[in-house]
Amino acid sequence: MENVKVALWGFGAMGSGIAKVLLNKKGVDIVGVCDIHPDRVNKSIYELLDEDRNGRSDVFVNPDIKAVVYDKCCDICVIATDSFTRKAFDKIKYVVEQGINVVSTAEEMSYPKAQEPELAAELDRLAKENGVSILGTGINPGLMMDLLAICLSGCMTDVKKVTCRRVNSLSPFGPAVMEEQGVGVTVDEFAKGVENGTLAGHVGFAESVGMIAEALGWKVDKFEQQMKPIVTSVDRKSPYGFAKAGDVAGVNMTGQGYCDGQLKIDMYHPQQIEPEMEGTHTGDYIVLEGTPAVNMAINPEVDGGIGTIAMVVNMIPHVINARPGLKTMLDLPVPRAIMGDFRDYIEK
Repeated sequence: MENVKVALWGFGAMGSGIAKVLLNKKGVDIVGVCDIHPDRVNKSIYELLDEDRNGRSDVFVNPDIKAVVYDKCCDICVIATDSFTRKAFDKIKYVVEQGINVVSTAEEMSYPKAQEPELAAELDRLAKENGVSILGTGINPGLMMDLLAICLSGCMTDVKKVTCRRVNSLSPFGPAVMEEQGVGVTVDEFAKGVENGTLAGHVGFAESVGMIAEALGWKVDKFEQQMKPIVTSVDRKSPYGFAKAGDVAGVNMTGQGYCDGQLKIDMYHPQQIEPEMEGTHTGDYIVLEGTPAVNMAINPEVDGGIGTIAMVVNMIPHVINARPGLKTMLDLPVPRAIMGDFRDYIEK
């Protein structure tokens, strides 16, 4: 059996990280990479990643997606470029129409019908028409504040309320995330960004709430979210962000899902660059109220950058194996680390 063939659209912090992991896996080849950043175009991915080719064919970053992804040239394309379904839609549509499966890192794509039901329906139609599958996933949404809580509920006979709290570091993420979170802006600029909608904060609460509700059989009749700045008292610098003392180092996001007028799903997500510089310790926490009650704590947090990369890589065979259509993490096998040969996970 031939190696699993993967193309990458986007070679920033996440895309290049995914590539680096794939190069160290068995039974998988990166056959093409598309990115428009001038520092990457026409360069070898092995040079950019400082990885040995080990006899593999060289792959050069190409700014033209049509030269990278075309009719059934690969098994799957990882699209690591956007956060929003509406922005990712045309890219996903193009790849799907080439008869190629898609994994997207766009947060809204984890459960796109939460905010873009019409686009979700169209993606599902296109995927089925072309005989391929689409999945949006990552660490959050995708696992820590939705799927993990859903899995833990499996040992319960009754669930009254779900509370998820993720205290995490933004430091591993790239410039797009820094901009979405308002890292480095003044408090006044943050307030204006919240007011005019230019600051996204954490993208994914509506999707996580929708996924949890669907899994448990609840109907969400009201969803709300709030965002407030986390102001640093010291200069903080991460690989892709900087906030000087008095400016914004991150955002404190909260969100709520109401079912039958009752608060059923409660979300807390403070995230910032270099949180330890001011004594904030990261962690992931899930509290399920019901019978029996479940309390989970992970300290420190599961690393957001590595976690997102791992989720994408580890879901590749499951997306290839899936029946055609738009999928969520509810539809596919439980994610697990792939330590063996990727080809062994592909259904014949």
